[in-house]
Amino acid sequence: MNRKAVFLDVDGTLINDYGHVPESAADAIREARTNGHLVFVCTGRSFVELPDEVAGIGWDGFVVASGAYVQVDAHVLTHRQLSPEALHHVADYFDATGGGYYFQANDGVYATPQHRDLLGRIVTEAVADDPAFDDLEHGLLGYVDTIDVTSDPYTLPITKAIYFGASATIEEIRAEFSDFDIVPTSVTVFGTQAGEMMIPGVHKATGIDVVLAHTGIDRADTIAIGDNYNDLEMLAHVAVGIAMGNAPQAVLDIADEVTTTPDEDGIRLAFVRHGLVT
Repeated sequence: MNRKAVFLDVDGTLINDYGHVPESAADAIREARTNGHLVFVCTGRSFVELPDEVAGIGWDGFVVASGAYVQVDAHVLTHRQLSPEALHHVADYFDATGGGYYFQANDGVYATPQHRDLLGRIVTEAVADDPAFDDLEHGLLGYVDTIDVTSDPYTLPITKAIYFGASATIEEIRAEFSDFDIVPTSVTVFGTQAGEMMIPGVHKATGIDVVLAHTGIDRADTIAIGDNYNDLEMLAHVAVGIAMGNAPQAVLDIADEVTTTPDEDGIRLAFVRHGLVT
């Protein structure tokens, strides 16, 4: 069997709704790497946003910020950044029309105090009635607390913008921002009026190509697993695109296969099916 390159989304794929990695998934990743395959994180999150539970598994590299930053072992291969003009456009638009935003960089996540507070309120309202609220409080709400407060992110190496609580529809926002590729958020508790704003033409599939060029692995030997709209290009691009059982219909339609949810051992079952682990 040829050595495979496997690309795994994080939210809703590797981790469940409560921010935890099922033991079956972590064990499968380690076993696949022991068997000689390469396994990569491939996420919309920035590098600094990866929880210790994810980073500590052990990886061959990272495609983060939806392909804007790519690292294999210790080699940084790509680090694309948004211009100050693009960042000002985001701030001016949402300050005028309503809603909040924050900016992702590899070394931090940045927002104004009022927008970080707004995100905290949105997340709290979304999870307050969940019986696992204490777990979520230390996960998702803990994440909000890690956002750095700044009034001047415009000279920082920002790779991506996130908006939430918007008064405009995603179609209206896309019409305004020809300088971004925009998809609905992959974090459901951010609400339906939230989205990810990415560098045009840069996505998970372009990041995968950077990895393949560096490692020499053929695209015929690639597998990817994801669950949301920012995974569409990735799943269509690899040899075998696998959707999680919790994915929306658009993702299920483009995938070659469907596995189960994170808590139903979806990662491990997919790895077994393709002979990565026994």
